[in-house]
Amino acid sequence: EIRPIPEPGPNEVLLRMHSVGICGSDVHYWQHGRIGDFVVKDPMVLGHEASGTVVKVGSGVTHLKPGDRVAIEPGVPRDMDEFCKTGRYNLSPTIFFCATPPDDGNLCRYYKHSASYCYKLPDNVTFEEGALIEPLSVGIHACKRAGVTLGSKVFVSGSGPIGLVNVLVAKMMGAAAVVITDLCASRLQKAKEVGADFTIQVKNETPQEVASKVESLLGCMPEITVECTGVQACIQAGIYATRSGGTLVLVGLGPEMVTVPIVNAAVREVDIRGIFRYCNTWPVAIALLASKRINVKPLVTHRFPLEKALEAFETTKRGEGVKVMLKCDPTDHNP
Repeated sequence: EIRPIPEPGPNEVLLRMHSVGICGSDVHYWQHGRIGDFVVKDPMVLGHEASGTVVKVGSGVTHLKPGDRVAIEPGVPRDMDEFCKTGRYNLSPTIFFCATPPDDGNLCRYYKHSASYCYKLPDNVTFEEGALIEPLSVGIHACKRAGVTLGSKVFVSGSGPIGLVNVLVAKMMGAAAVVITDLCASRLQKAKEVGADFTIQVKNETPQEVASKVESLLGCMPEITVECTGVQACIQAGIYATRSGGTLVLVGLGPEMVTVPIVNAAVREVDIRGIFRYCNTWPVAIALLASKRINVKPLVTHRFPLEKALEAFETTKRGEGVKVMLKCDPTDHNP
C-alpha cells in the first residue's frame, strides 16, 4: 500500500526514518492479526522501535528543527487524564501507540509524530542506539518497578532482547549479581557478553528445580526476579525462586490465564508487580547511552534494508540472533 507523505500538525514533526527494530509483537501481529484485545481490522504499518531525522516541524514546535536526529517514544497520550496527571501516562486508556491497532507504526520512509515524544540524540549516540531506547526503556521501567539497587541479587527469566536489557539495566543500577535462564545456549552466551554473572540453560527441570539452581548459583535466593517470557512454568519458577519479602516483576506476556503457586507467594510476602510498557524513560536512556554507562550495540545481530523487510521478519520469526534492525534510509548505511 502506497501512502502519501504526511503533513505534520502544529505540534508534530515529519521524520525521515532511519533505523527501526523488529519486536516480537510486530511478528505476532503479522502472523496472528491480534494480541489479546488488540485486533488488526485494517491494513496497519508495523514498527515502534525507531529513530530518524526531522525534515519538517509544525508551527508550534520550538525544541526541534529540520536536521535534528531523534529517537521516537511510540506512546503518546491523547488526553490529560488522571494517569497523565500522576506521571503514569503509559496507563492512559486512550493512549496512541505505534503499531497497536488501530494506530500505524513507523516502519516506513516518512512518518509524523508528536514533537513532545521525539527526543534529540546527542552526536555520540547512533541512530541504532536511538531505536534501541524503546526496548531499553522496558528494562529501565521494569528494574525501577522491581526496586533494583546497590547490592541486589537479581534473577532474570528469559534471555531474549527484553531479558538482555534487564541484565544491562540491573547491573547499571547496582545489582551485585544477576543470573539469567533460557532454553537457548547462544542467547545465554549473549547474556554473558552484556554482563550476566551466571547463566542456566533450562532443559527438563521443574520450576522448583530451576529455583533451586538459581539459589545455588547466587548463594542465596534473589530479592528480585524479572520474568521476561510469559511462560507459565517460568512464572512459577520466579515465585519459587524469589526470596521471602522480595519482588517478582512480570514483563513477559503469555496466556491470559496461568496457574501459579499464589499461596506460596502470599505467605512469604513476595510482591508480584506488572509493568505496561514504560513512562518517563527516554531522557534517562539517552543520558545513559551518551555517557557510555550502558552499551546496547551488541544486541543488534542482523541488519536489513527496508526493501527486505519480509526477510527481516522471517529472521525474527525463526528466533535467529537477538535484535533485527531495518534501515529505512537507503542513502545512509551507517548505524
